[in-house]
Amino acid sequence: MYAKTLAEEFNIKEEYAANLIALLDEGNTIPFIARYRKEMHGTLDDQTIRAISERLEYLRNLDKRRDEVRHLIDELGQMNEEIEAALQKAKMLTEIEDIYRPYKPKRKTRASVAKEKGLDGLAQAVFAQQPLDVQAEARKYINEEKGVLTEEEALQGALDIIAEQVSDNAEIRKRLKNIIRLNALVRTKATDEAQDSVYSLYYDYSEPVKNIPGHRILAIDRGEREGFLKVSIDIEAAKCLTIIDRLMLTAQNECAELVKTACEDAYSRLIFPSVEREIRSELTEAADEQAIKLFALNLRQLLMQPPVKGHTVIGLDPGYRTGCKLAVVDATGRVLDTAVIYPTHSAAQIAKSKQTLKNMIKKHHAEVIAIGNGTASKETELFTVECIGEIDEKVSYMVVSEAGASVYSASKLAAAEMPDLDLTLRSAVSIARRLQDPLAELVKIEPKAIGVGQYQHDMPQKQLSEALDGVVEDCVNAVGADLNTASPALLSRVAGVSAAVSKNIVAYREENGAFTSRAELKKVSKLGPKTFEQCAGFLRVPESSNPLDHTGVHPESYEAAKKLLLLCGYTTADITNGGLEGLRQKTDAIGLTAAAEQLGIGVPTLTDIIAELTKPGRDPRDELPPPLLRTDVLDIKDLKPGMVLKGTVRNVIDFGVFVDIGVHQDGLVHISQISEKRIKHPSDVLSVGDIVTVSILSVDTEKNRISLTIKGVPKDAH
Repeated sequence: MYAKTLAEEFNIKEEYAANLIALLDEGNTIPFIARYRKEMHGTLDDQTIRAISERLEYLRNLDKRRDEVRHLIDELGQMNEEIEAALQKAKMLTEIEDIYRPYKPKRKTRASVAKEKGLDGLAQAVFAQQPLDVQAEARKYINEEKGVLTEEEALQGALDIIAEQVSDNAEIRKRLKNIIRLNALVRTKATDEAQDSVYSLYYDYSEPVKNIPGHRILAIDRGEREGFLKVSIDIEAAKCLTIIDRLMLTAQNECAELVKTACEDAYSRLIFPSVEREIRSELTEAADEQAIKLFALNLRQLLMQPPVKGHTVIGLDPGYRTGCKLAVVDATGRVLDTAVIYPTHSAAQIAKSKQTLKNMIKKHHAEVIAIGNGTASKETELFTVECIGEIDEKVSYMVVSEAGASVYSASKLAAAEMPDLDLTLRSAVSIARRLQDPLAELVKIEPKAIGVGQYQHDMPQKQLSEALDGVVEDCVNAVGADLNTASPALLSRVAGVSAAVSKNIVAYREENGAFTSRAELKKVSKLGPKTFEQCAGFLRVPESSNPLDHTGVHPESYEAAKKLLLLCGYTTADITNGGLEGLRQKTDAIGLTAAAEQLGIGVPTLTDIIAELTKPGRDPRDELPPPLLRTDVLDIKDLKPGMVLKGTVRNVIDFGVFVDIGVHQDGLVHISQISEKRIKHPSDVLSVGDIVTVSILSVDTEKNRISLTIKGVPKDAH
């Protein structure tokens, strides 16, 4: 049942959808399915499989709620063919809730009070809209004991009952929601207490519900929460009342007029306030979903930034009063030296700080400096440029985001990794390592603290965490991890490896020395056959005597890999000595399909094995442009309109991208300035980490704002 729906929605074969459901239900991880079960799903990527998994969960929850509502209505003895058909037709949870609304136990309402007074019969008589002496009928329901003293009171109670019936009508709610989605405005006004603020744009603002972008919804929601804005959904009531009248009025008489009055009351008192809340909730949910997707996309691109390999790096964590923390780490990330310097204090302290930094560069042959982008970053950057300009050594630098570094440095993980270092110095180490290998270092930090999105603190935190955790998992497994050097934080992101098992792997390593094969993983406590199956292919063992353990070939395919080598006239020794350049050509000569049949595997698996054997231990990040390292610095006062500079995209948001151009303040390229062609979203064209050539449009030194453009700027201009 679900396979057919998923196949249609994701445009894949029903067979593949069914296979994915089975694989997920068997407890396989998404990275494992994406990488090692390609034949079963037609080589879908991890992001698509994750989306299918989420949709499957929604469909199952939908059916679960459908069954619950069916059972509840049936228990009341109210189930009929019409309700059953409506339940079966419902495609969203809100539709099911609207069907259940009339039968849902209610708190005390005007209608329930009227029913307690015995006015249900009068309500039904009026609602039938047959010719009727209304006053005479109402007179029958006067009852002092029940508190109905006049005909008017009886009729008012009856109309309250009718209004609630109209309000509970699922078809009315469905149609009104559609009308509001298409025709209503989101309107915002300033509250009486509102002063000048970042929300002043919205102090008298309106935009169609169907067009308003997610980032504006999130800004409006926050402005309302903080007490600056009053927000409403604005639509002409007559449009909505016409729809209600068409569905509810069946005659033209006194009863019909009373029903019309009840409909107006139902709309203004019950339906519209409820539907307004639902529409606003829908807008917020859609905005949250879009923002989470963008955050996830930016995080993926940040984590997959190319590492700066093979260099000793100095990390600088800037600060004013307490000084700038300095840490030197070697090419493997090992801490070699630390110090505290004071580049923003007296002339004597600055001179002393310069000498310390120069000595560190010379002593450890450091080639790159990573500067955190927090407090005093600009001053530290200027100091660094001066310093490297006074020495013969060739040294470059890069400003690195330090988001989450302070949280990490105070964590148990950092204390375990660097027990002998003060937490302020740990932060400098983290900044250096972020430049060396962004993925390995950033996995130690809660993803939402990394800061590459917008309004992340306003998001549903569970949903945000799940999405970002999925991204981290996908990235770690796309790159793979060295079994003998990976931290527990990195290992815990490998497919199938829990936090407890990651600690057990490290404990085994410390007790027994380096792993000498993938198979040795099976000796780790609580790492059973299923976990081994899921994780083994993503863990590299450079110390193993079996060259296949250095690659992304899964142990289950070792025999096939060996047969392939034999078939093409090679041995496993050729993997390590780089003698397999001709493997692809030889396999092509045999024919991929024919070779796959001989080896007993599918063509996608064969293709992956060839790629792994020809480039053992390949890092997909190495295929991306390297990060932009600098040797000089600009001040915002140096910028002039028309200047052309190179920069790095630091953040992609709904209305543009922020670019680091070597000034402390990132510049904004508005979406309208990204491309000559019209684009729907900045992420269609640019990604976090992209190196771009930009031109200065305008500079506001008072507000620290820089406007940039990419349009019409040659890529090689600078």
